[in-house]
Amino acid sequence: MTDHNLLIPRYGDGSLADLLPSVLACLGAPGETDRLGLALDVDHVCVLLVDGLGATALAAEAATAPFLSGLPPATLTTGFPSTTATSLTTLGAGVPPGEHGVVGYQVRLPGEERLFNMLRWQLVGDGPKVDAMTAFPSERIQPCTTVFERASAAGIAAVQVAPGYQDGSGLTKAGWRGGGFRAAFSVGDLVDGVAQALTSAPKTLVYTYHADLDSTGHARGPASRAWRYELANVDRIAAELAAVLPPRSALIVTADHGMVELVDRVDFGTHPYLSDDVVALAGEPRARHVYTEAGALDRVADTWRGVLGDRFVVRTRAEAIEAGWFGPRVTADAAARIGDLVVLATGDAGVIRSTTEPMQTLMIGHHGSLTPEEVLVPLRIHRS
Repeated sequence: MTDHNLLIPRYGDGSLADLLPSVLACLGAPGETDRLGLALDVDHVCVLLVDGLGATALAAEAATAPFLSGLPPATLTTGFPSTTATSLTTLGAGVPPGEHGVVGYQVRLPGEERLFNMLRWQLVGDGPKVDAMTAFPSERIQPCTTVFERASAAGIAAVQVAPGYQDGSGLTKAGWRGGGFRAAFSVGDLVDGVAQALTSAPKTLVYTYHADLDSTGHARGPASRAWRYELANVDRIAAELAAVLPPRSALIVTADHGMVELVDRVDFGTHPYLSDDVVALAGEPRARHVYTEAGALDRVADTWRGVLGDRFVVRTRAEAIEAGWFGPRVTADAAARIGDLVVLATGDAGVIRSTTEPMQTLMIGHHGSLTPEEVLVPLRIHRS
């Protein structure tokens, strides 16, 4: 831990980027390494990603989730930032964000005046209508070979079971191209879809996704009764998936990030100084990319540090890369998308934009930074 209790991701031996390469190694894919030491002697693996389930929150609510809490406790770290678009790509590509290039929820792509929303795969703000799937193909944004592509090449059937809106999306193609997709229309359909996919071939890797805990945390807060009720639902889903595993299978439950309740809100849109010499503000309240006017970097950095104080960590692009936030290797394309400044919240604060991001501003639960509550996610494994 460094930098105001921030937790640097454990790239190489304990991050989301290391999970699926380790699974492929256990399934016998050539050239893959079991980086996590999973040592699974299995033919079928289902990975359930629970959006928004932090490891510290799960530990605090052990009684609410008896099935998950009864499995051997272990944790992974997300990459940076601890946000869905980055984490799903980190998991699916099996490499850190500095290599796959999805370095935030929203970023500024070189040559574009408008921000690009990585989660929704679209340009943000006023301007000509653009077919983002054509203008920004997934292979251009995320050029690394995915785990599904590597699995398929090794003769392992790879299938995603997820909500239908994810089928063919830019983010799905970026992180999960190379395998099959089965739309899940309900929780029951998700469980049945996983059961069918796991038995579709002699060796299978199934990835499935559940979003409701994250939605509840954003709307009601990660300490709310509603969040606890939804955690109980998640626990039942995991138990049902475990019950349908065929012989020689494993269920792995993890997450893309945790969540904290935002209390201390600094409004970029109304503050008299924060916007000075700033040409674009991207990211999200807990992890902001700040793009500055030419020659104004030092001046903007001094202003932001003076205004935000110890509630935030303000680093230049070079400093953030050197600190290893995005991984041990950062490509030129990925670096060009990172803000001139990267600003992280350290406690319960965030930089909001009440005028241009009203829905995000109203959210109670947030994530993106490198606090343990946000970056530590569970790694729970059940074997059939």
